[in-house]
Amino acid sequence: MKIKSVRCVQINKPAPPVRSNTKPGWNTYSTRSQPIARYSEYTRVDGNKPGQSGKAWVQITAEDGTFGLGSFAHGAMGASVVDYLIAPLIEGKDALAIELINDQIWRMNEGFQGGIATAAQSGVDLALWDLKGKLLDRPVYELIGGPSRDHVELYATGDDIEWMREIGFERFKISNPFFYEEGSEGLAKLEDHVASQREVAGDDAELTFNPVMSYNADLALRVAERLRPYKLRWLEEPLPPWDLEGHKELKRAMTWTALATGEHHYGRKQFQQLIAARAVDIVQPDIEWAGGLSEILKIYTYAEAAGIETITHMGANTAWGQHFAYAMPETTLAEWFMDTDIGQPVADKLMPGVPAAVDGKVVPSNAPGFGLEIPEDWIVPWDYANQKRAVYDAGE
Repeated sequence: MKIKSVRCVQINKPAPPVRSNTKPGWNTYSTRSQPIARYSEYTRVDGNKPGQSGKAWVQITAEDGTFGLGSFAHGAMGASVVDYLIAPLIEGKDALAIELINDQIWRMNEGFQGGIATAAQSGVDLALWDLKGKLLDRPVYELIGGPSRDHVELYATGDDIEWMREIGFERFKISNPFFYEEGSEGLAKLEDHVASQREVAGDDAELTFNPVMSYNADLALRVAERLRPYKLRWLEEPLPPWDLEGHKELKRAMTWTALATGEHHYGRKQFQQLIAARAVDIVQPDIEWAGGLSEILKIYTYAEAAGIETITHMGANTAWGQHFAYAMPETTLAEWFMDTDIGQPVADKLMPGVPAAVDGKVVPSNAPGFGLEIPEDWIVPWDYANQKRAVYDAGE
C-alpha cells in the first residue's frame, strides 16, 4: 500500500464543557523555573513564557483512503518541515516500510537534526504507525511486541497532590520554583515547597522533583543534598542536555536518589552517548519530540541492554505513550500530566479514543492503530497564515 499524501494539520477539538464546582489547578499559577528564568521580565508560569507553541498533527493517507494521525511538539516551527521537506520525500513510498522511511528522513536532515526537525519527524512516524495498525487491523501495541502487563501504572505530575490523591494517584512529581541565581534564599524556598508537598503526599508515597534544566552540576548536587531528607524517588533533568560531563559527575556523586533525564534529548544518538557514559539511571524520551515511536523503541533497547529503565516524558496522556508503556517490560511507569482544574475530569483534555486514567492506572485502546476516534471534520490543514494562533493542545 503506497502513501498517497502527507500533510501537516491541526485538530480543531471543541473546548471542554465549562464545569461547575472546580477551581484553577496548579498549571495555571505554579512557577516553574527554566533556563530563561534568569531574566526577570519573563514569567515562569507555564503558558506565559516566550517561544512556546502547541502541537501540530500529521495526517498520512494511503492509496485506499485510510489515514493515520500523529502529533508533535513545537508545531508552529515544525509544520514546514513536514510539508516541504518530509512529505515530498516519502509520498509514493510503501506505507508499511516505516524503518526505511525513517532512515531516509534521518539521512535527509543529517545537517540539522536533533531539534525542530526531529520533533516534526516524530509526528510523521506516529502517523505511520497509526496507519500501519489500521491497515493491518491491529492495535499498535501488538505490532511492537504485544502487552507485557494488564495495565500501565502511572505517576501524576502537578502540585495539586491532595486532589491527585483523591482521584486515585499514589505517585507524584512536583514543580521547581527555584533558579540558581536566587541563591540561599531561593534554595530555602525550594525546600519549603518540597517539604510541604511531601507532607501532603505522605511518607510512603513516591515523590519526584523536576528542575527542568535550570541548574548546573554544582548546584544540582547541593539541591539533592538539601532535599535528601524528603526521600525523592528521582531527581529529574536538573542539567541541560548538552552537559554530558555534568551528568556523569552528578551521577557518580548522588548515590541516594536516582538521576533521570532525557525529555530534551532528541534522537537515539544523544541517548546512546548518555547511556554509554552510565550518566543516568532512568531515561525519559518524549515520543513527540525525540523522533516518534520508532526512535523511542531504539532508545529503549539501548537502555534495556544497559540495565536502565525507560519512562517516557508526558507519555500516558497520549495514545502513543500508553501503547509503548503497555508493551515494554522495562517501562514500569508512565507519566500523567495533570492539566485539568481541580474537580475537572481528567478525560476533558484527551483526544477521543484515548483512555483516561482511573485510580492511577490506564489501559490503552485495543482498536486498530492507536485507537484515536477523531472526527474527520476536526482535521483541517495547518494554518500558516496565522502561525501564532493558540493550537488546542490535548496533552501538554
